[in-house]
Amino acid sequence: MQTDMTKELNLYQLWAANATEDADLVKELEAIKNDNDAIRERFYQELEFGTGGLRGVIGAGTGRMNIYTVRRATQGLADYVNGSFSAPSVAISYDSRIKSDTFAKAAAAVLAANGIHVHIYTELMPTPMLSFAVRALGCSAGIMVTASHNPAKYNGYKVYGADGCQITLDVANTVIGKIKDVDMFSGVKICDFDQAVSEGKISYIAPEVLEEYYKNVLAQGIHTDICASSGLKIVYTPLNGTGNKPVREILSRIGISDVTVVPEQENPDGNFTTCPYPNPEIREALEYGLRLCDQVQPDLLLATDPDCDRVGIAVPDGNGGYALFSGNEVGAMLFRYICEERSKLGTMPKNPIVVKTIVTTDLVKPIADEYGVQVIDVLTGFKFIGEQIALLEEKGEENRYVFGFEESYGYLSGSYVRDKDAVVASMLIVEMAAYYRTQGISMMQARENLYSKYGVFKHKQESFAFEGVSGMHKMQEIMQKLRTDAPKSIGGLDVIESADYQEGLFTDAATGATRSTGLPKSNVISFFLPEHASVIVRPSGTEPKIKAYYTTAGKTMEDAAAIEAKLMEDVHKLIPTD
Repeated sequence: MQTDMTKELNLYQLWAANATEDADLVKELEAIKNDNDAIRERFYQELEFGTGGLRGVIGAGTGRMNIYTVRRATQGLADYVNGSFSAPSVAISYDSRIKSDTFAKAAAAVLAANGIHVHIYTELMPTPMLSFAVRALGCSAGIMVTASHNPAKYNGYKVYGADGCQITLDVANTVIGKIKDVDMFSGVKICDFDQAVSEGKISYIAPEVLEEYYKNVLAQGIHTDICASSGLKIVYTPLNGTGNKPVREILSRIGISDVTVVPEQENPDGNFTTCPYPNPEIREALEYGLRLCDQVQPDLLLATDPDCDRVGIAVPDGNGGYALFSGNEVGAMLFRYICEERSKLGTMPKNPIVVKTIVTTDLVKPIADEYGVQVIDVLTGFKFIGEQIALLEEKGEENRYVFGFEESYGYLSGSYVRDKDAVVASMLIVEMAAYYRTQGISMMQARENLYSKYGVFKHKQESFAFEGVSGMHKMQEIMQKLRTDAPKSIGGLDVIESADYQEGLFTDAATGATRSTGLPKSNVISFFLPEHASVIVRPSGTEPKIKAYYTTAGKTMEDAAAIEAKLMEDVHKLIPTD
């Protein structure tokens, strides 16, 4: 056992001697000095810099989020930036999580020590505002300190490129290579944050940048003029995150004055005591908001996640309660609203484009057909939507992009940022609700109208867990079998076409003919069935799980659910967990 622990114990001793700047880490290291299991847990691996950055539990050790792992990653980023740009600069923002401001300042001090000019917000700001600042200030890169909607014990660090998108896989691999060459304690250049500010090496982002962001958000409005007189009543929760000020500001600017904020979740609080999982996809996160709805009786509940890039909603269900809408439903409703109203006003661009991820609803397609919009499907992850906007911008055609969204509550109208934006999404959702209200249409009725016209689309995601090393092998075997011995039918429906995104090919089931997906390689397999039904299978990138995404359609939700049940029965045979 001692031999097994040699590396971890040596690292522990190194940290005990050198990690002395953060009192919390000193206390934690002292508390575990005789606990080999706790030492192993913190030192058996390094916190991995993935395709977008770092994410992990806050605490001491090479495998945790702390100022030392943040500094090391930032030194690697600084080495990349200095080698790629002649006059480099980096924008930084951070959310309400525990130590987010500390990590942001630690990163800024490393960059400044490396001769890179830093632009940092004066207070916590949403992820989309970081994307905006990178572009508005002409920065070489950006850092957003956030763990999005993870539980309170986590924090993270997302890196953005000069285009305002999360960095590409190639850039991430280059940065990873640089980080590996950096010694945790002796290889990082650091300076004093306050001194760097006084010397002009670190600048606070001016209010004008924030104002320019708001102007760009407001420019996405279609009927914002009717909001003030609509009588719309809102309950809003920022889930103790960054959305409180910007969302309320934008609602105020479009004339929505009746906004009640959930008091327990109004102010920044990285402990998230009232919502252990601050994720607007999860009903539990909205419980306090829903309770307030029972008292206030609003037309709409809005909930943004801690870094304010995703938004969930609930609306009166007509029976005295509130119904939660899915990300697919809200996205499809917003897309139709934008298409319908911009077409009426004559403001739709020529050859418009909507971008969605491959696991996002195909309800988009009949709507797009009606309004002559091209649908572009991309891999899971909003950076791939951002990349499509960038490709259009290169051709001077970014105005063709009218909307983009993913099923996990992320939406973007406009090309001013390259990540999902819950501020603009909140504005458009409220505007849409206000507009329908002036037409005598509730949000429940608007959803019903959508389904009546285009069919009922049902979506479900299911996870299959595989624990340990043997579980990883089992996952690989299952994915390989789905490729080499693909099902000809699922749930009694014939497979029309399949897509192997690892190989980058669509295959026609009847003829065997193939065509390119045109997408980066990814370990995802799709099976397309009649009547808009499909099954998509992919391993999770962060957990030992295989995820299955089901789409079914019918005249009623019951029809779609019946088909879904048959699909699930067969998929359970294709992905055995025992």
